[in-house]
Amino acid sequence: MYAIIETGGKQYRVEEGKKIRIEKLPQDKGETVVFDRVLLVNNGGDLQVGKPYLEGSRVEGKVTARGRGRKIIVFKFKAKKNYKRTQGHRQPFSEVLIEKIVTGAK
Repeated sequence: MYAIIETGGKQYRVEEGKKIRIEKLPQDKGETVVFDRVLLVNNGGDLQVGKPYLEGSRVEGKVTARGRGRKIIVFKFKAKKNYKRTQGHRQPFSEVLIEKIVTGAK
């Protein structure tokens, strides 16, 4: 069984017992989070597709970690103008363990 959820402006395919890294959530480590923007649920061969979301469906998880990703370098320059700027960025994330996928009635 898997579901496709929307959070942080992105879509994720989630399964029970799997961990996903998503955009930073306001919940702290160990707290429960509920995703109610469920786009699709596949339960064996039974496929439910929302328009745009499935009513009554939700995905429950627990925040297992919070952190910052790898550093990326942002480098800007303009040719022949002696203009160079270097900047680094580390994107914050939350790691969520998917505990339960609840499907709504058809």
